[in-house]
Amino acid sequence: MYVVIEGQDGTGKSTQAELLKKHYEAQGKQVVLLEEPDGDLPQAHDLHDMILTRGYHLEPLTNVLLFTAARVELWHKIAEPALRAGGIVISARNYWSTLAYQGYGEGVSRSKIIRLTKSMLPDKYIHPDYGFILTVSDAVRLARQAHRGKATETFEAKPSDFQQKVNAAYPKIAKEFNLTLIDASGTIDEIFATIKQQIHSR
Repeated sequence: MYVVIEGQDGTGKSTQAELLKKHYEAQGKQVVLLEEPDGDLPQAHDLHDMILTRGYHLEPLTNVLLFTAARVELWHKIAEPALRAGGIVISARNYWSTLAYQGYGEGVSRSKIIRLTKSMLPDKYIHPDYGFILTVSDAVRLARQAHRGKATETFEAKPSDFQQKVNAAYPKIAKEFNLTLIDASGTIDEIFATIKQQIHSR
């Protein structure tokens, strides 16, 4: 089973992905948790680092290509072998992040991003068994990031109009790809209960 939990930083996707991992591990299942686009894979981390922390100010399309390259490495080296062995793969983010940030945010053609992803990655990656998008207001998201003292990376440092474009993109992406949109302004337990209910009801 391949599950994706998506959303901007500050929506709690990593927390929910970790809770879901522990939930299935408690049932004796083998679970792999990925944090796209770098995961625990050095080459994917280096590609991620090139975009976010080295101050290169890359072209938006270059960002798309590098993020996609990192995903190819993660999928073929970690996710696909785990699925083939009968395990569960839970990913915080997938290519929907690129649609939100580079498509809606930076203006790269969304159809180009989708075509590129489909040409580089298999259908299982494109269509996870379960896809969730967590959303909160910009005010809540910023307050959570400030509370955590999170270091600001390239895209989080962009002006508020960019952040608003990205935040507004996620409900559109959820509708376009038939994903479950979850209001993540509630408690951690409430959000997790919603995710579990959605999975177990299908």
